[in-house]
Amino acid sequence: MAATVTLEPAGRSRWDEPVRIIVSDLARGQPVTLRTSLRDEKGALFRAHAYSVSEPGPFPGIVDIFGVGGGLPEYRASLLAGKGFAVMALAYYGYEDLPKSVETLHLEYFEEAVNYLLNHPQVKGPGVGLLGISKGGDLCLSMASFLKGITAAVIINGSVANVGGALHYKDETLQPLGFDQNRIKVTKDGFADILDVLNSPLEGPDQKSFIPVERSESTFLFLVGQDDHNWKSEFFANEASKRLQAHGKEKPQIICYPGVGHYIEPPYFPLCRASLHSLLGTNVIWGGEPRAHAMAQVDAWKQLQIFFHKHLG
Repeated sequence: MAATVTLEPAGRSRWDEPVRIIVSDLARGQPVTLRTSLRDEKGALFRAHAYSVSEPGPFPGIVDIFGVGGGLPEYRASLLAGKGFAVMALAYYGYEDLPKSVETLHLEYFEEAVNYLLNHPQVKGPGVGLLGISKGGDLCLSMASFLKGITAAVIINGSVANVGGALHYKDETLQPLGFDQNRIKVTKDGFADILDVLNSPLEGPDQKSFIPVERSESTFLFLVGQDDHNWKSEFFANEASKRLQAHGKEKPQIICYPGVGHYIEPPYFPLCRASLHSLLGTNVIWGGEPRAHAMAQVDAWKQLQIFFHKHLG
């Protein structure tokens, strides 16, 4: 059967209107090259091409978790799905019937997501991966520490302590790391710098917020922006490494990026230097120098894919 190409909308369209091209009636796994060309009214030739191979699966599975912005960001999961992964973008508060805050979270909810992926016919076992940034990073560390079936975890500027609210799992509770708002600094532009607000998880009662990473059977990759002004991500990554090694676990891979801020996004996303902090209700700086941050996002995207293919493949 010959392939069918459908163009929507049919006929002419303006350049600011999206065009959808659908190729159907293909054999399973059939490689496809689609080429298009256009000569404008001045005679200039524009050409484009795309390659596609419909892989049958199953694929390595990943749970993707963001920070305290809430809702359900799906763009990173969508991009990774195009790289050969089965990805679940997981909301955990501020979305539909989920909790309205992070004040109290239950790890059983996250366990359901892991088990769903593990049992999905299009997900390759025996374990799944975790990808978390900011608050999503410490949630991924907690998941890897308490839950079964997690093989690899990438933590992007995450905390080694539970932050923001109590985290419950069965008969155990991780209390939130303490903080002192009096340690907030104000930049010359009037933004809050919250880098020093959190207490150390190595001292006093705050030690009870330290995530028991030594329980984990996962392999870890920490991606760290050394100009992160949300919290001390490099310190947290190093403390996680010390705890793991002290209990005979494998030393995690830590990649540090000088001049890079908190929000390490996929490549070519603009640097977010400051924005509203959902929990504090005020505008804060996130750090980062534009050139260094842009280059780090390209490298970090490559590194996390290499890591997941190695440990989930």
